[in-house]
Amino acid sequence: MKKVEAIIKPFKLDDVKEALGSVGVQGITVSEVKGFGRQRGHTELYRGAEYVVDFLPKVKLEIIIKDDQVEQVIESIATAAKTGRIGDGKIFVTTVDEVVRIRTGETSEAAL
Repeated sequence: MKKVEAIIKPFKLDDVKEALGSVGVQGITVSEVKGFGRQRGHTELYRGAEYVVDFLPKVKLEIIIKDDQVEQVIESIATAAKTGRIGDGKIFVTTVDEVVRIRTGETSEAAL
């Protein structure tokens, strides 16, 4: 099993959710986060004063999937989240050793 974490722009969430649904993803955890990468934030003007916005609003998706779904899920996220501009985000894939469904006690892929 794999855990796919994706950091994307907030307005792309609905597009990514639809794309993931179309490839069979059944569950997603979504968190509102802030951060920066190469984008390094930007400056804004507020009441005549200029200030730096270091941390930009992003959305973090966490998805646990079977090993054979990894390529489809990565492709779906990358295609749906892409704007072609700086700050589109990142996708991380890690290995998951165990999953337990609390309600039933099911483990591993049966718990997905």
